[in-house]
Amino acid sequence: MTEADGDTTEAAGSRRIAVLGEMLELGDESVEAHREVGRMAAEYGVDLVVTVGDGLAKQLALTAGAAGVPDIAMVGDNATAAAYLKSILRPGDVVLVKASRGGQLWQIAQALTGQPITGL
Repeated sequence: MTEADGDTTEAAGSRRIAVLGEMLELGDESVEAHREVGRMAAEYGVDLVVTVGDGLAKQLALTAGAAGVPDIAMVGDNATAAAYLKSILRPGDVVLVKASRGGQLWQIAQALTGQPITGL
């Protein structure tokens, strides 16, 4: 997420939506790293954070909300995330999907773009 510098071409009135999964290989810094991503989402002006996963995703979501992200959704899996996003996305919304490879969040992007869903 550190590379998302806001240099996107967004339509007026579009929302910035970050779909963020757990970063699985961080060891002892894991909790704080997830909290930092939550803070960064607020700094970058994200309008909605959708976290996918369990405890670490919850840490990210709670910190993002406390840091000022106006809308937060927490889901347990990729299929639920894709279904939720399909129900709320509007034309012009900009969606970032990011997590560790193990989270397979590309499946969410595939579902949103009508592609076949693939695994590892």
